[in-house]
Amino acid sequence: MVGGTALALVLSACATQDDVVTLNFFQFKPEAVANFNGIIDRFEAENPDIRVVQNHVPDADTAIRTLLVKDKTPDVLTLNGNGRYGELAEACVFADLSDLTVVEQVRPAVGDIIGELGSCSTGEVNAVPFSSNASGILYNRGLFAQYGVEVPTTWDELLAAAQTFEDAGVTPFYTTLKDGWTVSPAFVNLGGALQPEDFFDRLRAEGSDVAAGEVSFSKDYPEAMEKLTTLYSFGQDGAASRDYNAGNAAFGAGESAMYMQGSYAIPAIRASNPDANIGSFPYPATNSPEDTVVVSGVDVAVSVGRDTEHPEEARRFVEFLMSPEVVQQYAQEQSAFSPLTTGAETTDPALAGLAPYFDDNRIIGFIDHQLPASLPLPQYLQELALGGSVEGFLSVMDREWSKIAARTIPNEKD
Repeated sequence: MVGGTALALVLSACATQDDVVTLNFFQFKPEAVANFNGIIDRFEAENPDIRVVQNHVPDADTAIRTLLVKDKTPDVLTLNGNGRYGELAEACVFADLSDLTVVEQVRPAVGDIIGELGSCSTGEVNAVPFSSNASGILYNRGLFAQYGVEVPTTWDELLAAAQTFEDAGVTPFYTTLKDGWTVSPAFVNLGGALQPEDFFDRLRAEGSDVAAGEVSFSKDYPEAMEKLTTLYSFGQDGAASRDYNAGNAAFGAGESAMYMQGSYAIPAIRASNPDANIGSFPYPATNSPEDTVVVSGVDVAVSVGRDTEHPEEARRFVEFLMSPEVVQQYAQEQSAFSPLTTGAETTDPALAGLAPYFDDNRIIGFIDHQLPASLPLPQYLQELALGGSVEGFLSVMDREWSKIAARTIPNEKD
């Protein structure tokens, strides 16, 4: 009798196991593995018929392309909302999620940012924003108070603040030119604020004949790039040998008054110094505060594989991920912003200077996401910040854009 009962239990367990659907969850952020493990535990407790296996690899871009080549698209994916995501969306890798209720709960400006990157067809929503970042200027509250410097709201005030710190022997900006990509935040903020309306749509429409067109980098970006080089002139000595990790540690240790990085750097800064007194403000690209905007990206976007064998279970997991409680908890843990209109205001003091711009929808997307991946922007920005000429940088950008446009089909929006 006991043996029969034991056999029945074993058979019952096997049957239960057979009923469990396993989802392959591709997760690209190394610093968020523990966060998502906790989320998965909660989801599985509420959904015992679904098992979620988180897969994280160091080089996410290479990994996802390898999986696609092998026709092994994961069931659910998190990806950075950038140009590479847009390419995959336009290649119809991801399912249409436009029927999910949460789509209507996304802040309109955030929805526009992810939508403008690309989609399989008009009207489709191929990713739901899970977490938003903000690219501004981080500052040391203690040093600002010590030297009586107010948070700048205009370009002239920003230069005056930098000069005050330099005159006092304090490094105004800690710069990290060993990593070329770290110049990109200044580029996207100044360029995005100062470029003509619909600049990239008009540039794409010109095809390869940029020189004869109405818009170009040489025509429309001189002011932005002159301002970029001005800010980098306030950097510390030895910037060419300092990388991003060194910059996070140095700023956390109080070695500069300001740091041209976004919200995504805050966890790393706090890891080096939990007591770092961090504030933030948007780039005041002009002397008109009413024109100031915050550059924001979809730091984490959630998608479902278009050909998943478990669409119902995958959507159930996405709906759980996108619940306001889960989104808000992740945002707090990762010093990010909730992309949802139902999200609570951030309580992180380091983000207080940027938060009002989200509430007012005064945000724009990362303009470097509009550039072809084959255009080596970080290298060109690095050369410029190390002493190159603005005219030379803009000429190279026009030339490279024209060459790429000449050998590719224009990326026109529907």
